[in-house]
Amino acid sequence: MIPFKDDNPTKRFPYLTIGLIGLNVIVYIFEVFHPAGLQYVVYKYGAVPRYLVGGGGDGGLLPPVTVFTSMFMHGGLLHLGGNMLYLWIFGDNLEDRLGRIRFLVFYLLSGVVAAYSHAFSAPGSTIPMIGASGAVAGVLGAYLLLYPRAKVHTLIFFGFFVDIIRVPALIVIGFWGIIQLVNGLISKGLMAQGGVAWFAHIGGFLFGLLTIRYWVPGRKRGRRWTS
Repeated sequence: MIPFKDDNPTKRFPYLTIGLIGLNVIVYIFEVFHPAGLQYVVYKYGAVPRYLVGGGGDGGLLPPVTVFTSMFMHGGLLHLGGNMLYLWIFGDNLEDRLGRIRFLVFYLLSGVVAAYSHAFSAPGSTIPMIGASGAVAGVLGAYLLLYPRAKVHTLIFFGFFVDIIRVPALIVIGFWGIIQLVNGLISKGLMAQGGVAWFAHIGGFLFGLLTIRYWVPGRKRGRRWTS
């Protein structure tokens, strides 16, 4: 199941969402063509759980700084493409609802919460974490609460056949969230081997889901939330 667009129109052009996508692409190009190699860039700018939790470092940037640099880095085209696709589908509506400044702060804080969620789930790990997944997960959590009934165009694969169906965001994002939780629980104890930082996704998602009501401007007591 691969979503690729939604039926949720916006009133304003998503300049910030496009800007975030462009920045992620530029940073990825910087990684690929850095003369010292990808591994050097990842270890210098990636967020290392041990240093986030316990302080210190290993010749890279200060740990709190790497929280922000790491969320614009990716390990490959599929990693980059998947995150940017979800940001493009769901980020424009959140930017439209919150306004650009609020959306930017919300996005960055989602990434911060995600990074520390992963760090506290694997406090002894020295493997750098990179990727916008945690920040994007915050966007997904927020979208799920604000627009649960919005229809999302999704590719469905039936063996060799492919079909496009319109699925409520509640199902698309809810299914994504369940996958993160299940994989996070399964992978517990395997973090030292690297791989996907599932708890970063879970932390960012919960942050978006639980706090988005307080980010929407003009929130009033007794106001009803609709999709």
